[in-house]
Amino acid sequence: TRASKGKKKATGTRGGDSLRTARPPLPHPNLSAGDRRGARPPPPGGLPLLLAMALQGKKLINNPDDVVTEFIEGLVETYPGLQYLDGFPEIKVVLRADAVGGAYDKVAVISGGGSGHEPAHAGFVGPGMLTAAVSGDVFASPPVDSILAAIRAVTGTMGCLLIIKNYTGDRLNFGLAAEQAKSEGYKIEMVIVGDDCALPPPRGIAGRRGLAGTILVHKVAGAAADAGLSLADVAAEAKHASEAVGTMGVALSVCTLPGQVTSDRLGPEQIELGLGIHGEPGAAVVELQTVDVVVEHVLKQILSQETQYLPITRGSNAVLLINGLGATPVMELMIAARKAVPELQLEYGIAVDRVYTGTFMTSLDMAGLSITIMRSDENILQRLDAPTKAPAWPVGSEGNRPPAKFPVAVPPSPSMKDDEILSERQELSKQGCMLEAAIEAAAKELIDLKDNLNDWDSKVGDGDCGTTVGLVGFINFVCPMRAVLRFITS
Repeated sequence: TRASKGKKKATGTRGGDSLRTARPPLPHPNLSAGDRRGARPPPPGGLPLLLAMALQGKKLINNPDDVVTEFIEGLVETYPGLQYLDGFPEIKVVLRADAVGGAYDKVAVISGGGSGHEPAHAGFVGPGMLTAAVSGDVFASPPVDSILAAIRAVTGTMGCLLIIKNYTGDRLNFGLAAEQAKSEGYKIEMVIVGDDCALPPPRGIAGRRGLAGTILVHKVAGAAADAGLSLADVAAEAKHASEAVGTMGVALSVCTLPGQVTSDRLGPEQIELGLGIHGEPGAAVVELQTVDVVVEHVLKQILSQETQYLPITRGSNAVLLINGLGATPVMELMIAARKAVPELQLEYGIAVDRVYTGTFMTSLDMAGLSITIMRSDENILQRLDAPTKAPAWPVGSEGNRPPAKFPVAVPPSPSMKDDEILSERQELSKQGCMLEAAIEAAAKELIDLKDNLNDWDSKVGDGDCGTTVGLVGFINFVCPMRAVLRFITS
């Protein structure tokens, strides 16, 4: 079958051997009947192997060696417009199903790199963005043969643009593939993206790392290519975008590679500023701060006039991208966006034209976020707003933002008399005062029991009973009851 062709078989996951998790666990013969529930016999290899398994990070995977190819298989099963080259496990290329070989009449845009950053890069393959994405193993640059196979598969007479994140392995392998393709008669251009703003100059031999700002460059280049521009013009727009973008990340935890032990490099009350998307050390390890403080620091670093990493000044326009690093809830990303937009507008005098908040370029299961700022102009906004079917590009983010957003007024009550009753202060009778005191005493007792109620609820539910009853109940029950009592006694 397509799924198994050319792949190494994972023991116990394919073929005649059924999944081990499909059978109930066997009781250990040395355990008593009361201790046998859910117990498994020791694995072959005894206690050392059992300890090694316990130390590994939990992953929903089969064989760690197959995670990339199986990810690609799942991706193309999910999205009908995507396909992959039949070269597993060495060649791991996702491409548009409608863009094969010389039949493609527009500039092909190809990117890629090591896996583990999903949805980047394969999730951004589609009309209006990438024509193909080349995947290496987890955090490993794709080999030259894979890159060359992608170029041959999708490049037509208009040529091919390679967008490369600034890492040594990627630059070396994509560069070698580009030279080989040129020798075969293909027209090739390359754009290097290095948007990291975490580390101060001097930038060293390698320069700035490529981070989530690369996704915005993908969109600009893909839209330009989809509009029918020449290779030179598509490359020029991509280069312009790459020179106008800056990114910095903050990690709450380091990532865990499939089959590897989870690192404890960061303590429970520590965060790392400027941590790389492969777990490379950042600029500093500091104590955990509130998200508002973190956002302020990151924006200050990106917009620093000392480093001059991002050529943007007061009165400019910009695009903001808030990116989750793999294990960050959308709630926390939106809280960061809530702070970043007014901070840019009020503190730095930068008009925010677009905001993209979500998960774009991750580091496996790393908790944290990165913030990207791109200086925008009319052409960049047109490219970002252009339609695309790339599955990981956010929907509903196009279009002009209002300078400020104000909450919509709560609809008025249908009966003004009710409002007047609830707003007027009424004197309670003696019995009413006694009842009010009893209700408040009961509410206070519930509030005092909050921790106990939460603890009891956590054993059978979600652990918020005390909070709900003690606080929300007071607002929703006691306060209206006071008004009702005043109404009755009046």
